[in-house]
Amino acid sequence: MSASMPSAPAKTGEGEMPRGVAAIGKSVMIKGQLFSREDLYLDGEMEGTVEVPDNRLTIGPHGKLQAGIKAREVVVLGSINGNVEATERIDIRKDARLVGDIKTGRIIIEDGAYFKGSIDIVKAEAAKAAAPPARSQAALATAAPPVTVTEPNR
Repeated sequence: MSASMPSAPAKTGEGEMPRGVAAIGKSVMIKGQLFSREDLYLDGEMEGTVEVPDNRLTIGPHGKLQAGIKAREVVVLGSINGNVEATERIDIRKDARLVGDIKTGRIIIEDGAYFKGSIDIVKAEAAKAAAPPARSQAALATAAPPVTVTEPNR
């Protein structure tokens, strides 16, 4: 007889994977190319390239990447050595380490995070051309991050 036990909701903070996400555990080592059409949680080691063009890529606290990354959104809890391109935003959490150049629409770097490289903020006008104006305005009106880096006013 099998009983169904209610499960506690997964935390999306330090070390726990959100639900409904493909996961690569901390004991997995990948060399090569990784492409995903769904949200991806990577907590192992990776050398090569990672592409998650329409979804979120989360690098777990044990994650160590020597990789070029392209995704809609990137959340870093572990370590990345390589260039990162995120169409929407990059979130570098407090104990994370990122060495490489960043190209993104928005960036959050929490106090305690390590970052070395350049940041290229893609202007919102470029995103408006690709998306309907109503959606672009809604995306810009989302909650403000704790720390944001933007281009200086001219």
